[in-house]
Amino acid sequence: MFERETFDLEFKEALTDTFLKTVSAFANYNNGKIVFGIADDGEIRGISATRDAMLRIENRINDSIDPRPDYRLRSESAAGKTLIILEVCRGADTPYYYKDKAYKRSDTSTVPVDRQELNRLVLAGLNLNHESSQSSDQNLEFEVLEKKLQDILGIEDLTLDILKTLGLYGKEGYFNVAARLLSDRNDPAVSGIDMVKFGENLNVILFRGTAEGISILSQFDYALEIFERYYQYEEIVGYSREKKELIPKEAFREALANALVHRAWDINGHIQISMYDDRVEISSPGGLPFGMSEENYLNEQLSLLRNPLIASVFSRLQMIEKFGTGVLRIMRQYRESYIKPTFKISSHHIRVTLPLYREMLPDLSEGELLVYETVRESYPMTRDAIDGKTGFDKAKTIRLLNKLLDKGLIKKQGRGPGTSYTLR
Repeated sequence: MFERETFDLEFKEALTDTFLKTVSAFANYNNGKIVFGIADDGEIRGISATRDAMLRIENRINDSIDPRPDYRLRSESAAGKTLIILEVCRGADTPYYYKDKAYKRSDTSTVPVDRQELNRLVLAGLNLNHESSQSSDQNLEFEVLEKKLQDILGIEDLTLDILKTLGLYGKEGYFNVAARLLSDRNDPAVSGIDMVKFGENLNVILFRGTAEGISILSQFDYALEIFERYYQYEEIVGYSREKKELIPKEAFREALANALVHRAWDINGHIQISMYDDRVEISSPGGLPFGMSEENYLNEQLSLLRNPLIASVFSRLQMIEKFGTGVLRIMRQYRESYIKPTFKISSHHIRVTLPLYREMLPDLSEGELLVYETVRESYPMTRDAIDGKTGFDKAKTIRLLNKLLDKGLIKKQGRGPGTSYTLR
């Protein structure tokens, strides 16, 4: 029935006021359920005096949550005991306060929102978001956007009516933040892309550059050009030159576009792109949009757009598909690669790691595969650490590592006790 607590499901063994924080969280961000009568470990304990308990829950919500959220209460039998199910709907009148604080879900916990997120909730309650708020700069020019619209859509001139259609100039008579980000000039402190190419270690920097103070469309083009410099090459095959890719360009393009479209623009900070010999890491400020869990992001074709105006422009310019997280499209580029992209999500950033494209490796034994996967997940690793992860003894691990070294799949770093292994 209910196996474990999740992002949108919480258990309460008894009826105490702590459930009201979670009511605030669900009303602010996402639909959710609170089940009374189940312990944290999933053991069913039941609730006695069910009718009185349901009345107490209703009274506590009505007296303590401001404004009043939309919710439903019902009882249900399980293992011969009675449970109370409280279903809370995400509301339109955010923020929903409990004791003058607004709450959100963090994995399976409920925590207060910070000032920045509270501001977002206030805007959402007004049917606004950061990108649709008024730009501090109203003297905007759009040569870059106009050129791209001419090339892709065939327009002649970028008129004010077209800017209104794109949602960049509101009926109130002002340009919004989305318009400023897409304009030719930008606040360098707010938006930009930092790129760095490392050599054999982090102390060796082969390239460092920043695109800032320019349209995010120009930032996109800049980052793509730098990527091509290091991860594309030409190979002579027969009598012709063929373009080869170390990392799929379309995967990088998708990850880059999604970083620009879905990042939190009310956070001052650049998108960070770190380029290594064996991978590229793209880190964008801000975690997931309101109401989206990590499971939704990684496994479903679901997208809650944080910046729908910017997303719409990128979609019209055929730079992204408007719907979908992009994860599936990135993974599709690696469908024949042995090493896959990884995604790390926190409340402060989303980092996408694109490894070198490698064809499937059919000649690895089961033990070699396990050691290789172990090194891949958290390199560099010492032989002792690999022993601990795989459960192999020293002799077997050394034998398997030597086979992987001979096949050119990993490399050895350091000497003596400090020796470690990493991907080649």
